[in-house]
Amino acid sequence: MSNFVSPEWVNQKVNSADIVIFDCRFSLAEPSKGYELYKNDHIEGAIYADLNQHLSSTVSTHGGRHPLPSVNILSQFFSRCGVDQEKIVVAYDDQSGSMAARLWWILKYLGHDTVYVMQGGYTHYKEKGYVISSKMPIEKPAHFTSKVRDDMLKNKDDVLCEMKNDGTLIVDAREFQRYIGKIEPIDHKAGHIPNAINIPWESHLREPGWWKSRQDLQSMYDGMDEKKPVIVYCGSGVTACVNILAMDEAGIANKALYAGSWSDWISYVENPIIKETT
Repeated sequence: MSNFVSPEWVNQKVNSADIVIFDCRFSLAEPSKGYELYKNDHIEGAIYADLNQHLSSTVSTHGGRHPLPSVNILSQFFSRCGVDQEKIVVAYDDQSGSMAARLWWILKYLGHDTVYVMQGGYTHYKEKGYVISSKMPIEKPAHFTSKVRDDMLKNKDDVLCEMKNDGTLIVDAREFQRYIGKIEPIDHKAGHIPNAINIPWESHLREPGWWKSRQDLQSMYDGMDEKKPVIVYCGSGVTACVNILAMDEAGIANKALYAGSWSDWISYVENPIIKETT
């Protein structure tokens, strides 16, 4: 089955007892904006998942700008939201799926397979005249049981070990100008991890909010050695989840997220950096 569901499908299933919907809208420039938009209106019954408060932990010296919360904290959050092993989870945002993909990846990492991202985003859903609401959903707690897939997560030491290994592919999901180090609007150092190739996360979209078809995604990765492990990173471990979701849709099995990503990598002064200014 695909990792995506249509807005039409969500509208038909919005009141189903076996579905938990997450609104993941978030603005990196205005962290409170997503929740304010959610309070104004959202898909009926949707629960808000804040990138900073729910899908990331406290920032420290290392770990990047959006450190991954502990398994225990994440499990408690999903339990409060009514997610158990029987529930189907749907995530949406208005950021071309980047925030929703973070939630998708986290649940996959925790061993929950029935999680999907809604195509089109919230604006399209609303414009279609589907069911929306400003009411806050009533919490219906459940017991979320995690079955962590350790192979889906990598840290700085893993990357240091693998970046010199021709048998591992390291992918930088940021835009090309950031990858080569020509611009860096967010982090204090520019460039990329040695031997990393660039596959910008937005290249997996046919237009903002709409992911490419499975066939098109398979074509993008045609020729990639399916047995070769892949480590994906971005600025802080968020948009890299788009690449991983797209790779999963394309049938690439052996892939992992460097959760701390570039913002963690540069927090270690000894880590090597490649900068291409040509």
